[in-house]
Amino acid sequence: MADIFSKEKRSEIMSNVRSKGNCATEEKLMSLFRENGIKGWRRNYRLFGNPDFVFTKQRIAVFVDGEFWHGHPTRGQIPKTNRQFWVDKIERNKARDGLVNQTLKKKGWTVVRIWQHELRGEQWLPKILDAFK
Repeated sequence: MADIFSKEKRSEIMSNVRSKGNCATEEKLMSLFRENGIKGWRRNYRLFGNPDFVFTKQRIAVFVDGEFWHGHPTRGQIPKTNRQFWVDKIERNKARDGLVNQTLKKKGWTVVRIWQHELRGEQWLPKILDAFK
């Protein structure tokens, strides 16, 4: 179906769309934490980089990264339209992730990054457990 708006108008409309967060992903990880007896986490904790979950006593920051937005090497598909924009956007996101990791580590935090697809299996669990060691 053809778009009823011009390319410029569609761009303006889309630029005003704001993220509502990744609630479903966070709820999935909360459920997995509970199932595995992992306690002590907090959400919406004010910390550089806005981690999805924080374990304040252990100083662990957990981020759940979407394959598209954070540029997964095999699962992150770049759209064919406006390709250079998306390549640049995802590269900026990856650079920001690196800055967040580096900054938090300098402040004594352990950073755990979990890919969203890892929540479907058990790949996320060792990452969290290793952080507690």
